[in-house]
Amino acid sequence: MKTILVTGASSGIGRETAKLFQSRGWNVIATMRNPGKEEELNTLDNVLVTQLDVLDLASIDQAVKTGISQFGNIDVLLNNAGYGAYGTLESFGREQIVRQFDTNVIGLLDVTKAILPHFRKNKNGIIINISSIGGKMTFPLGALYHGTKFAVEGISESLSYEVGQFGGKVKIIEPGAIATEFAGRSLDFSNDESLVEYQSIVTKFMAAVGTMFEGASTASVVAEVIYQAATDGTTQLRYIAGEDARSIIAQRQQADDATFIAGMNAQLKL
Repeated sequence: MKTILVTGASSGIGRETAKLFQSRGWNVIATMRNPGKEEELNTLDNVLVTQLDVLDLASIDQAVKTGISQFGNIDVLLNNAGYGAYGTLESFGREQIVRQFDTNVIGLLDVTKAILPHFRKNKNGIIINISSIGGKMTFPLGALYHGTKFAVEGISESLSYEVGQFGGKVKIIEPGAIATEFAGRSLDFSNDESLVEYQSIVTKFMAAVGTMFEGASTASVVAEVIYQAATDGTTQLRYIAGEDARSIIAQRQQADDATFIAGMNAQLKL
């Protein structure tokens, strides 16, 4: 039996991925910040629910060690934990800025570093990083979030050369809008209304958010793409998840910067 370690398995994509892999005969190390609150995954066979906070190095190391002790091996790492900080840059405090990059970028690097010695020893292992269409194009008010996802894209592509030296692989998953709790518990929105110059774009962007989720995919759709990436035996680097993602990424690839930005301005009536 193969084993996958999933970060951020308490909800959304992480939870659906843990359930899918378990249903298909895998061992699953389902990690989350508060495992004591979990009531479903810990009832499933071959699932180990354990604590991991990507901001806590000790918890990362312990989760990896516990998983290897329980199942003997880890074959796939899914770096899924993360959230989105949206709003005008001036409205964010430095602590919020650092937390966004610590969670989505530094945390991903720390978890990856913790498991690389195991993969290197075994001369295999697949690292799957959750990016986004937001790692290929941008929406207004997303300087922090898009900054982290552009970073994940670059980190993943470059790291693929390194791990390839011992037989490892890196995969990037690029979902579009997902019908999960991301827009609620996983969204940090900031707006200082005293910054009057920005209020028009904030109002117009927030009015358009609903339409962005009209074509949203379910988390289970993304989980299926993750399963494909983990099992297809190829060196394919990027996997698009969701029809809206496929359309938006194609549009961005076909348009130059001026054309794409003009289209965004027109859509939002900026």
